Amino acid sequence: MSMLPFISIVEDLSKALKPAERYERLIDAIAQAIECDAVVLLELKQNMLVPLAAKGLSEEVMGRRFDVEKHPRLKNILESDQPVRFEAACKLPDPYDGLVADSEQLHVHDCMGSSIYVDGDIWGALTLDAMKAGTFDALNPTETRAYVAAVAAAIKTSLHIEALEAKASQQHEIAQSLMHSEAQDHMIGESDAMQALVGDIDTVAPSLLSVLITGETGVGKELVARQIHDQSGRASEVLVQINCAALPENIVESELFGHVKGAFSGAVTDRSGRFELADGGTLFLDEVGELPLGVQAKLLRTLQSGEIQRVGSDRIISVDVRIIAATNRNLQEEVKAGRFRADLYHRLSVYPLPVPALKERGKDVLLLAGYFLEKNQHRLGLGKVRLSASAVESLLSYSWPGNVRELEHILSRATLKASRDHTGADMVTVGNHHLALEDGVHQTLETDVPIQVKDHSKDMRELVDGYQRQLIADRLEYYGDNLSAVARSFGVDRSNLLRTMKRLGLR
Repeated sequence: MSMLPFISIVEDLSKALKPAERYERLIDAIAQAIECDAVVLLELKQNMLVPLAAKGLSEEVMGRRFDVEKHPRLKNILESDQPVRFEAACKLPDPYDGLVADSEQLHVHDCMGSSIYVDGDIWGALTLDAMKAGTFDALNPTETRAYVAAVAAAIKTSLHIEALEAKASQQHEIAQSLMHSEAQDHMIGESDAMQALVGDIDTVAPSLLSVLITGETGVGKELVARQIHDQSGRASEVLVQINCAALPENIVESELFGHVKGAFSGAVTDRSGRFELADGGTLFLDEVGELPLGVQAKLLRTLQSGEIQRVGSDRIISVDVRIIAATNRNLQEEVKAGRFRADLYHRLSVYPLPVPALKERGKDVLLLAGYFLEKNQHRLGLGKVRLSASAVESLLSYSWPGNVRELEHILSRATLKASRDHTGADMVTVGNHHLALEDGVHQTLETDVPIQVKDHSKDMRELVDGYQRQLIADRLEYYGDNLSAVARSFGVDRSNLLRTMKRLGLR
């Protein structure tokens, strides 16, 4: 057994490396020691195996989250305290089929893996795959266990180094961050823009400062708000959310502050508002730029005093709430236009936090694609789902006006279309034609190409109404019936848009 991989692993422990780089070098050493086509180091988080480093697989794998219960090979590896070998004839699906880089062959033919324990607790797994059957036949079981032990020792030492480098005051936040790594949604991205955002979240989360999250529609502002809450000292308390754009103006105040019985028609019982529900925790005001001016004034008083009054009541209620707000509007411009109070803006934006658009995040789109494909694969009950080379190129070149939300929806549709074309197959390939990124509504909304009018039998009002009706209908479909987003895309007030829609028979 060559000692060179062990030597490189030990030497790296004394170097000032970022965790990601340390893990990359670790699997490089394993690839030198054991002949294989792919190596992956995965950390177990809430019954999900999360890739920390991968060699020999397509980039999208780093965005995937492997549910242990849905991947029997990975489950078998975790449940064994010895390296597990899967023969070429094994019928259990391989999680990496179709994902081996630079290979026309879809199926892995030799697979093995080992669970990794740190201080007696399961930490994750190391997997090795080869496209040629029998690649691992000559491996010595004792030597293999020694390699795995070296990996576990390196991870343990690396974790200790990271802990020692952290300030004592940050230990609780780091532990909470690891504990709250959730399985449903995850901040995925390795671009400079995303790393800067993560750094800002790490900075502001432990504080009590109000945060104003800004960014285009669909960038993931709600996910950022949840990350801030989960890394704060209030993580064990409730996070209450309210979408200010989704509420009729006449009930916004009641939703925020609550009401007493008889305060208005329909108030048949006393009801707590969102501020009371969030007492001790965090209140997330999504689309805060949509609040009416009258409600803005009452919100400002609450932020200044920490006190609320239910609608219809004179009783003062004290609340302890941290505020996180989000908007895709330019609130500074809204202040200049008189649509948003300057004093409230300054109260909310103590720590402004811009979220980058997807087009600014480079290859993050592939990591996100891997994550969404994995979700769709299990949601639709498919075998393996992968991207074709042309699809990868299209994802990287598209401008993503709808950002991450648009990517998720497009991949959901594309996976469904691809599954129809590959009925009964154990490998579904999403091609460029399934993505249809240049189809009608996307192109039309980006360029606003006018409709060519050729019907000379109609008067001008009928033609204009027809054009408006079609344009609004297209944008309603594009923005998922989000009226506020549609209104912003036209540069009009939401109330004016609603009046126009009613006149055109769209509501």
